[in-house]
Amino acid sequence: MNARPREEEEAAAAAATEDDRDEEANRLLSSRSPSSSSSDQENDEEVAYESREKILIVDLDSADALCSVDSNVTPPFSWKKLWLFTGPGFLMSIAFLDPGNLEGDLQAGAIAGYSLLWLLMWATAMGLLIQLLSARVGVATGRHLAELCREEYPPWARYLLWFMAELALIGADIQEVIGSAIAIKILSHGALPLWAGVVITASDCFLFLFLENYGVRKLEAVFAVLIATMGLTFAWMFGDTKPSGKELLIGVLVPKLSSKTIRQAVGVVGCVIMPHNVFLHSALVQSRKIDPNKNGRVQEALNYYSIESSIALLISFMINLFVTTVFAKGFYGSKQADGIGLVNAGRYLQEKYGGGFFPILYIWGIGLLAAGQSSTITGTYAGQFIMGGFLNLRLKKWLRALITRSFAIVPTMIVALFFNTSEASLDVLNEWLNVLQSIQIPFALIPLLTLVSKEQVMGIFRIGPTLERVAWTVAGLVMVINGYLLLDFFLSEVSGLLFGFVVCTGTAAYVAFIIYLVSYSGALSSTWFSLMLSKRFAYT
Repeated sequence: MNARPREEEEAAAAAATEDDRDEEANRLLSSRSPSSSSSDQENDEEVAYESREKILIVDLDSADALCSVDSNVTPPFSWKKLWLFTGPGFLMSIAFLDPGNLEGDLQAGAIAGYSLLWLLMWATAMGLLIQLLSARVGVATGRHLAELCREEYPPWARYLLWFMAELALIGADIQEVIGSAIAIKILSHGALPLWAGVVITASDCFLFLFLENYGVRKLEAVFAVLIATMGLTFAWMFGDTKPSGKELLIGVLVPKLSSKTIRQAVGVVGCVIMPHNVFLHSALVQSRKIDPNKNGRVQEALNYYSIESSIALLISFMINLFVTTVFAKGFYGSKQADGIGLVNAGRYLQEKYGGGFFPILYIWGIGLLAAGQSSTITGTYAGQFIMGGFLNLRLKKWLRALITRSFAIVPTMIVALFFNTSEASLDVLNEWLNVLQSIQIPFALIPLLTLVSKEQVMGIFRIGPTLERVAWTVAGLVMVINGYLLLDFFLSEVSGLLFGFVVCTGTAAYVAFIIYLVSYSGALSSTWFSLMLSKRFAYT
């Protein structure tokens, strides 16, 4: 009696399997066809990653398959999936380890000793919050922050935001390239001057393009090697100098701030939030292929990105801690403390600690070179997303990388030739570059917090009222701290009636634009809303 129903079940199963095969074949053919809707859409506008470049997140077990039936259920945690999502957070963390940050670390250690380690820890935590919100925007919308700004703001405002983002990127890139050039000069015994190091570092955009051709995972692996190099070299320095474990622990756990170290404290916080990095992270998370129509899959991606970003910034915190404590142990209270910087730090370390199995000068040089090279490549990456997103440019990658690189390399070469023989001039230049980047911070944070709290943009993944208040508090604190840095800098550097008038006029326009961004609450354009709907329903 059961034979016929069993035969019917087997026949139905075979038919279903055949239908699935036909559907899969049609899907593959459509994805390869140049006339497919997704390809047309990618050709019509700039995207962070094309479909063929994205890493496919596959279902690994039966629990994942069950979650595919109910799109609102988040799949259970899997170590294998965490590995698939690991990468964007580590590329993002490079901005916390660039030469500008290392200089801030060594100066904080030399001048303030161990007393600002607690601030370094909390500043990293604040940076993590901002970066998680950036990742949230990218995953939930399928678009990165520069693209969203293009759709959200009127033309004059978005072009001004693009200009500010480019300025911040150029300032950061000059510091990073100069840092690499200093490292090359150290490792070559001074045979290669700064301008030669700049030329060598400039070639990293071609290395970047070469790596991109082999896929996202290969590029992420190279950055993992560079971060590991920094970790090993600075941990080696930490072991050689043997800082006080007790003072280190007290510095991390006990908040302490004095009037003598306020400028270093401001520098520690100001170095953590990098404007271009806020734009970068929202694009990096799109390197994984996630179905935006399935809320469970979006939440799963957010969970994994939160874990890997936290791990990446924990590692970056440890590396920054190593650098700060090495210089706290060696130079706190010494006559060199006030004059130490990237240019002379290696020489001072060598004079203080000598040779050993491997001279500390070269350990410092290798770590600084890894920091400079990795940050310049991520700067090139960020520049592509910023330019493409704000201007909606469809350019070949080599051309866009060349344009983006030229924005920074040309002024950097001028700087290297002009400041090649003057350490004091390089320190002054670094202060001006820090000011330049501090000025740009509101123009990344305010749009991010505006968009991540909008239901029209984020849907159910908009942040709640409590997190929104915390995020705005953190952003306000960072902007106030950087405002103090700017005020202190201008009071000490600005002289003359004409220059003072120009600064006051620029400051008034600057504050007016910030007020506009904060108060901006216009409805999203119908173009953006219809575009989002078409993207969601066109996804296959």
